[in-house]
Amino acid sequence: MIESSTRTRVLCVDDEPHVLEGLTRVLRLRCTVASATSGAQALDVIEREAPFAVVISDLRMPGMDGVVFLQRVRQVSPDSIRILLTGYADLDAAIAAVNEGHIFRFLSKPCPPDTLLKALRAAAEQHRLMLAERVLLEQTLHGCVKALTDILALASPLAFGRATRVKQVVSSLATAAQVADRWSVEVAAMLSQIGAVSLPGDTLERVYYGQALSAEEQEMLSRVPRVTQQLLGGIPRLDSVLDILTYQAKRFDGSGMPRDSVKGEAIPWGARALKIAMDFDVLQTQGLDPAAALEVMRGRAGWYDPALLGELARIAGADKSPSRLREIPLRLVQPGMVFVEDVRTRGGVMLIARGQEVTEALVERVRNLAKHADVAEPVRVMLKDPAGAGSAAAPNGAARA
Repeated sequence: MIESSTRTRVLCVDDEPHVLEGLTRVLRLRCTVASATSGAQALDVIEREAPFAVVISDLRMPGMDGVVFLQRVRQVSPDSIRILLTGYADLDAAIAAVNEGHIFRFLSKPCPPDTLLKALRAAAEQHRLMLAERVLLEQTLHGCVKALTDILALASPLAFGRATRVKQVVSSLATAAQVADRWSVEVAAMLSQIGAVSLPGDTLERVYYGQALSAEEQEMLSRVPRVTQQLLGGIPRLDSVLDILTYQAKRFDGSGMPRDSVKGEAIPWGARALKIAMDFDVLQTQGLDPAAALEVMRGRAGWYDPALLGELARIAGADKSPSRLREIPLRLVQPGMVFVEDVRTRGGVMLIARGQEVTEALVERVRNLAKHADVAEPVRVMLKDPAGAGSAAAPNGAARA
C-alpha cells in the first residue's frame, strides 16, 4: 500500500480523457489523484494545489510535450517525483530523458495496473526518503550554524556584535528587494566574522575600528577568508552561503578579492548586500553618523551596487520614531533589548558589542558579568521596535540621541 497515515498526492497529465480516467481508476483507492489534459493546465494545478509527491505525464501532448513539462515541474516543484508515460516508438526519447536526470522512471503505454502501482510505490518511497533526508540535513545545518554563532559570541563579542549588526542591515535590504533566499544571506552575514577567531584580540580591535595594521597583522587578516572556508567547508548545504562569503569583499566594478572576471550583477546578490552592510558598519564604528557614512560610500566610485546603496540610504533614514534609548544597570537588562554601545569593563576590556540583542541565553551571562566584572555602568540599551521595523542604523543613531 502506498500510503501510511497520509495518502500520497498524485497528479496525472494526459491529453486523452480515457487514459486519464484509467489512471485515476487504478490509483484513486490508494492515492489522492488530480488530473490535467495539458502541460499548461497541469502547471496551473501545481500552482494552486501543490505539493504533489508524484507527477505522471504522457510524452506526446500538443503544445508542451511530457519531457518539457516534467522539466518545468522540476523547476517549480523540485520535490515531486516525475514519471513519464510513453509508447514503444518513443523509447529513445524516454531513455534520454531518464539519463539526463529529469525523470525518475518511464512506463510503456498501455501500462498494466500492477506495473503502474509498483512504480507508484517506488516513487512514493523515493519522495519520502528525499523529504526525510532534507529534514535531517536542515536540522543538522541549523544546529551547526547555531553552534558556530554561539561560539563566536563567547570567543569574540566584538566580531559577534558586528555580525549581528550586519545581519540586521542585510535583512532589511533583503526585505526591500523581496529576495527569495534570504536565509542564505542572513546566515552569510552571521558567519561573515567566524574567521576572526583566528586573530589576536588586539589585532581584531584595530580591524574593528579601522586602525592601521602592521605588515604581520595584514598578513594574518589576509588569511581570515581561508580560515572561514576551512571552518564552513565541511557543512552540507552551505554552498550558497560560501558563494556569498567568497565574494563579500568584491567591489561592484570587479576590483578587489577574489581576483577574477566577475563583476556587477554577476556578483551574488548576497555578497553585494554584505559588502555594503559591512562597510557601513565599519564607518559607523569609526564614529561617523549614518548620513556621513553614506556620503563616504557614495564617494567610492565603483565599489557598491548603486541600487542597493540607494536602498540603504532609504532604510537608514526610515526610522522617525521617538528614541527608545534607556540607560540602566547591567543587571536590569531584559530579553528583547538591544545594546547600543559596547559594554566594557572600566579597564576597557570588551564584554558585549553594540548591536547585540539580549536573548534568554545572554541574560545568564549578563547576570554573571553584573556580579563579577567591573562593568562601566549604566549601559545603554534600546527597546526593540515591537513591529520589528527599526532602521538599519538604529543602534548607532540611538547612541547619539
